[in-house]
Amino acid sequence: MARVIFSSELQRLTGEEQTNVAASTYRDLVDEITSRYEKLTRDELMSMAVAIDGEIIHDPYLERVRPGSEVHFLHRISGG
Repeated sequence: MARVIFSSELQRLTGEEQTNVAASTYRDLVDEITSRYEKLTRDELMSMAVAIDGEIIHDPYLERVRPGSEVHFLHRISGG
């Protein structure tokens, strides 16, 4: 299972700091998380940056998620 770490903002929506998810792709992981936590939407998660095992993935939709992976959702930072 992959371990998903929620940011403080997402913790307010999930009520948890982290959770474990059985998923083989990022898409499956997002589907599982949004089915568990009604306050989280697919669009919200897909708009966030994601780091898998410490590497920020720019196009994660079909990215593989391995058992034991650590996944962090991060708010994108925009410059000006």
